Amino acid sequence: MGNYTIVALRVVIAVSLLGSLIVQIMIIPAIWRDLVDVDLAPRIAFVAIAALGVVTLQVSAVCIWRLLTMVRRGSVFSRGAFRFVDVIAASIAVASLLLFVLAALLAPGGTAPGVVGLIGGFGLVAAGVVLLVLVMRSLLTQATQLRSELDEVV
Repeated sequence: MGNYTIVALRVVIAVSLLGSLIVQIMIIPAIWRDLVDVDLAPRIAFVAIAALGVVTLQVSAVCIWRLLTMVRRGSVFSRGAFRFVDVIAASIAVASLLLFVLAALLAPGGTAPGVVGLIGGFGLVAAGVVLLVLVMRSLLTQATQLRSELDEVV
C-alpha cells in the first residue's frame, strides 16, 4: 500500500472521527430532546442504540488507524495485527446486532414496514461485513505464516 493511500485513508478516518464526535456532542442530545413525547424506556433504547452505534464506528476507525501504522512500519504480518482485526470484527458484529434491535423496536410501532426492512437489511449487510473481515483475518493468518516461513529460509 502506497504512502498516498495511507495518508488519504487517515484523512478520511480523521474526518469521520471528528464527525462522530460532533454526532455524540450535538446530534445524540438533540435526538433525546426530540423524543420528549416518547415513553422513557423506548427513548432510552433509541438514544442508547444511536450512541453505541457511533462508538462501534469509532472503535473500528481507531483499529484501522492502528493497522495502517503497522502497514507503514512493515509489521502488519505479525501476531499484533490480529488483536485489531478481532476488535474490528467484534465492533461490526455489535453494530449489526444494534441494527437488528432497532428494527425490532420499530416494527410494532407506527414506522413504515419498508423502513424497518431497510434497517434489518443494513443489519444483514453489517453481518456480511463481519464475515468478510473474518475471511480477511484468515488471509492475514496465512500471510503471517508464510512470512515467518520465508524469514526462516532467509
